[in-house]
Amino acid sequence: MTVKQISVFLENKPNKLAEFTTCLSSQNIDLRALSVAEASDFGIIRVIVDDVYNAVTLLKDADYICSITEVLAIEVSDEAGGLAKMISVLGRGGINVEYMYTITTSAKDVAYMITKVNDNAKAAEVLKENGIRMVCHKELMK
Repeated sequence: MTVKQISVFLENKPNKLAEFTTCLSSQNIDLRALSVAEASDFGIIRVIVDDVYNAVTLLKDADYICSITEVLAIEVSDEAGGLAKMISVLGRGGINVEYMYTITTSAKDVAYMITKVNDNAKAAEVLKENGIRMVCHKELMK
């Protein structure tokens, strides 16, 4: 069970992030999660949105360089040690976490971590065996 994430290359200059988010909002694309990683000349923006197809079409029409990546949305208990448990389960299973960020949710007592790993199928198996739930794109949009 994976979630589609859009990654966008963006110049590391004033107002570029504002232009990007305005582009999405101009077509009522709901931005649910955002991660910004910077380098000296450019950044990589990673987003989870409600309408992936329309967002990518819009971004490409606006000359943004973007791609879609399958990532995991993992439910983590919103308490001390909840994240450590999930990461430890992946580590013991031989799964490498490449990057991670959180997504907004109205669910009580849980957080959702957007997680890029080296092997989605193996990670899903290891998480399930350890009683850790993953959620699909549709559930994240509720």
